[in-house]
Amino acid sequence: MVIAECKQEVATFAAAASTYADFVIRRGAELLDYHVSAQEEVGGALEVFGDREQCVLAPTYSAKAIASGGLLAAPDFSRIASEFLESLADADEVDGAYFSLHGAMAAEGEDDPEGFLLSESRKILGDDVPIVVSLDLHAILTNRMLECSDAIVAYHTYPHVDFRQTGARAAKLLLAVLSGTARPITARVRIPMLARGDELITKTGTFGQVIREAEEFERLPAGLSAGVIIGNPFTDVPDLRSNSFAVANGDPQLAVGQAIRLARQIWARRHGMQAKLTGLDEAVALAAETAGTAVLMDAADATSSGASGDGNSVIHAAEQAGFPGRLLAPMVDAPAVEQAFAAGVGGTVRTTLGGSLDRLRFRPLPVEGRVKLLSDGRFRSESFHSECHAGPTAVLESGRRVFVVTSRAVNLYDRALFLAHGQDPRAFDLVVVKSPHCEPHMYQQWCSFLVSVDAPGATSANLRTLGHAKCPRPIFPLDETPDELPISVEIYGRDRSKRERTGL
Repeated sequence: MVIAECKQEVATFAAAASTYADFVIRRGAELLDYHVSAQEEVGGALEVFGDREQCVLAPTYSAKAIASGGLLAAPDFSRIASEFLESLADADEVDGAYFSLHGAMAAEGEDDPEGFLLSESRKILGDDVPIVVSLDLHAILTNRMLECSDAIVAYHTYPHVDFRQTGARAAKLLLAVLSGTARPITARVRIPMLARGDELITKTGTFGQVIREAEEFERLPAGLSAGVIIGNPFTDVPDLRSNSFAVANGDPQLAVGQAIRLARQIWARRHGMQAKLTGLDEAVALAAETAGTAVLMDAADATSSGASGDGNSVIHAAEQAGFPGRLLAPMVDAPAVEQAFAAGVGGTVRTTLGGSLDRLRFRPLPVEGRVKLLSDGRFRSESFHSECHAGPTAVLESGRRVFVVTSRAVNLYDRALFLAHGQDPRAFDLVVVKSPHCEPHMYQQWCSFLVSVDAPGATSANLRTLGHAKCPRPIFPLDETPDELPISVEIYGRDRSKRERTGL
């Protein structure tokens, strides 16, 4: 049983390109050792495979991005792809393959990296070896991905918390295919829609109602997998859109019917699936009036979505408004960190923060501050205990402002960066959180005020400001779209062929 992994979410609007150095590479047994305890998809698959004595695991290769990022440079994708495929070719006799992919990678000269990896893997493994793929909800689902795999499985939660469960579902499906008890038939409906906002939160939003119907389908005797993949609006590529899909056991009509139902449900809810944003000046004014901690969510500079992390728009707005309270903010600024290390703990630095990467959107903020702490930037996330590598990191205190400054971007969907560097968000009046969503207990359940701000950035939920050029048009909300969704269903099966039914 071959296991391989390649995961990165790319924001093509980001200023800084991604490189090979932005990935953690694991090979062979090292891949297994990491995933035994990590709360990720491969770990869930390992639990399932480990329960079957006849399963002989062949871990091959893992390239996992340290954080989401900008467009992956062509030589760097070529290197990752070569290593991925070479490790697959070196594997002994293979009966089946499980690939943990993200689905929203993009590289210079290759808009569909995962499709490329799957098509080349199919050439190596042959047509008779089943391949089951797990994907993020933000995947860009392409024809090549569906044609070259036997089945796909996608997350059911947003914010994502079902990593291991998704891997376990994929592993069970692969074992069923290998045993001959499952013959996957996939139906896919393309949905010209980009979605953002709180209605996507599956616990509380209307998107969760759609996902629960997909879960009901998976509980049917012939229901193998289903879901709605909403795509990543920050990855501007020709196949960007939302997609509904259903995988049925040998029953194309069942798959088609479910894919259509999911597509129509999500389309009917599309107007609610847009982010509600508050202008920067208004947000800062509201924060100043708040007793207790105010959290300003700067999703436009969300490193977990691929932004550069050097956005300082909220800080500028707070400065201009004369915000009186204590402020805590993360920042990616390698030159400032270098200066802090040169000064040492207790030393004073005169530097600028922000705008070191995305110079078109952000202007550097002059700062004079004391170095409170220096670290190597290694810590584990609060949410999933996964490793984070922020590079050399400094905590700078400038009056009533405290900045946790990293050399490179890391995911900021929880409090781990702050807590690992001695900063409790509860001790501040205003906290900048560079993420579109966090688990409620991280901030919402204790802060006095939380709002998503309309700030500039490569991952702004104000989608019309980004400048999409490659994605198919018309697409909601960028364009006028019909009230009724035009339905075209594509059907994929073991013969690798595709059939299409329109006008349904």
